[in-house]
Amino acid sequence: MTLLHVATSGSDDAEGTAEAPFRTINRAAAEARPGDTVVVHAGEYREWVTPRRGGLSDTRRITYTAAEGEHVVIKGSERVTSWEPDGGTVWRAVLPNALFGDFNPYALEVTGDWIVYDEGAPHKHLGDVYLNGRSFYEAATRAELDDPPLRTEVLDNWTGVLTPVPDQEQTQFLWYAEVGPETTTIWADFRGADPNVELTEVNVRRSVFYPLVPHLDYITVRGFELAQAACPWTPPTADQPGLVGPNWAKGWIIEDNVIHDAKCSGVSLGKEASTGHNYASERGDKPGYQYQLESVFSARQIGWDKEHIGSHVVRRNTIHDCGQNGIVGHLGCVFSTIEDNHIHHIAVKREFYGYEIGGIKLHAAIDVTIRHNRIHDCSLGTWLDWETQGTRITRNVYHDNNRDLFVEVSHGPYLVDHNVLGSRASFESFSQGGAFIGNLVAGSVWLVPVMDRATPYHRPHSTQVAGYAVIRGGDDRWIGNVFLGGSLAEAYDKDRRQPGTTEAGYGLAGYDAHPASFEEYLSRLAAQPPGDHQRFADVLQPVWARDNVYVAGAHPFAGEPDPHILDAGTVSILTEGDQVHLVADLPSAFDNARVGLVGGRDLPRVRFADADFEEPDGTPAVITTDLTGAARSATEPAAPGPIAALSSGSTRTRIW
Repeated sequence: MTLLHVATSGSDDAEGTAEAPFRTINRAAAEARPGDTVVVHAGEYREWVTPRRGGLSDTRRITYTAAEGEHVVIKGSERVTSWEPDGGTVWRAVLPNALFGDFNPYALEVTGDWIVYDEGAPHKHLGDVYLNGRSFYEAATRAELDDPPLRTEVLDNWTGVLTPVPDQEQTQFLWYAEVGPETTTIWADFRGADPNVELTEVNVRRSVFYPLVPHLDYITVRGFELAQAACPWTPPTADQPGLVGPNWAKGWIIEDNVIHDAKCSGVSLGKEASTGHNYASERGDKPGYQYQLESVFSARQIGWDKEHIGSHVVRRNTIHDCGQNGIVGHLGCVFSTIEDNHIHHIAVKREFYGYEIGGIKLHAAIDVTIRHNRIHDCSLGTWLDWETQGTRITRNVYHDNNRDLFVEVSHGPYLVDHNVLGSRASFESFSQGGAFIGNLVAGSVWLVPVMDRATPYHRPHSTQVAGYAVIRGGDDRWIGNVFLGGSLAEAYDKDRRQPGTTEAGYGLAGYDAHPASFEEYLSRLAAQPPGDHQRFADVLQPVWARDNVYVAGAHPFAGEPDPHILDAGTVSILTEGDQVHLVADLPSAFDNARVGLVGGRDLPRVRFADADFEEPDGTPAVITTDLTGAARSATEPAAPGPIAALSSGSTRTRIW
């Protein structure tokens, strides 16, 4: 193993040793071989790191790491000190286009499949301007900088609901750019600051740490601050480059980094362009849904399988202030683990609007584990879309999001256990085949069938497609959860709902029309007129529920035997600095609610995928650890919800 050193005092003509370090990380990347480690020393590096090689196995990987105890920043921006006053508090900088090379983010729009612009509205661009690290907003015209409009309300990404803007954010820091044949002119309102004295930066590079070619496997990126990339909109039907990511490879580890200010996506575990790139927008001949379906089969043809793709680890990172998502991935995220991350302030700037937005937004999250992350102040905490199968969402803390968890057009099996879903809209299911064990559901639950989009399901623990079907809803299991009641705020734009969908509510009453067992489901089928698929159309799938607690107005599923209904009680999320506490005041009747240990063998199989709830190795799912890390007993029943030791009375438990 060779250690290659990089320092701001070094030279790319040096040998790369500790005594004679390289100057750029890319110079070290050109030399690094499997088993080597690139050690980057303190300082600021303005480059897009493009690894030339990957490792050969988990034990022969190439590692890029910040030197121990040293702060290393890699940025996709450049500092500009050539600003000239242009009236009032507005300044102007004229930059040569050579600064950007063949990628000028001020000439490239935020566009692609599933982005939404109002008719006639100007499109945003990939560029940005930063003052002392603060990201500006793009103005529609130069004149707007002289008379900036107040922004009193913003659209919620997905629902289209207008939400108020705090007073201090109503007048924005604005920029505007014009791109000419030789130069790019940027105007910005610096509100009295001198941009030539303060730290003023502009986006230059698409990514910060991202290979140019796929299949560079087994690379570790550790301990950096990675910031300010002009990465594009990343729908599941396009190439999905992020600020950092593997670009269609296997076995990356992205750990202990601070990742922020990606124009769109912070960490990308997503697909590449050969399986489709914005064809719905470019061609206009078929819906994006159809192109997305085709991309699944195209990926299989180029080697989308466990041997070649996925199995990444993203852990202990802080990811914040990205415009579209903190972590994104379609197809390339399979068999991966996302754990111990702090993800916040994602897609809350709301400069542009569209789908594919969230703290974590994954398609085809096959055998993906999302474990012990704190996700807050995001437009949507976690959005799992299509082929959520073998997926586990466990021991996460969600709070202060517009919505916490959304699972769309998936057939399962997927497992959601011991999470705090603490926002006003806790869970949205446009899916079936889930199991929910030991969660706190503090807000609304919305259940929606999707009968006009058939999506694939797979052989267990595989990318091989086994079939596809529409989403009837149900086929869900709810055991030992705690639901809170309340008066439902207008969190959704009802005009967007499909006919016949269930209104959002508190608890599980949205399932009331469903059978409460598989035997009852078969009985309802038997009562239908003879036929093949026709007799299934109007029969709802079963729902299994037991040992749940419903507090202060939350309503149980009508088919649940002996639900625990508490007329009073409060549970809230309290943040104090970097700590998060669960504060509860529950009546003595809460202590009568107890639930035993639940495992994969206790959960009925998923109907369409004909699959069980299993660990990635095919053994029955093990659900023994609560949110705090305490073990649930196999012999002593404990409290429902995410904390096994929770009891009546006033309690305060640290959960992060």
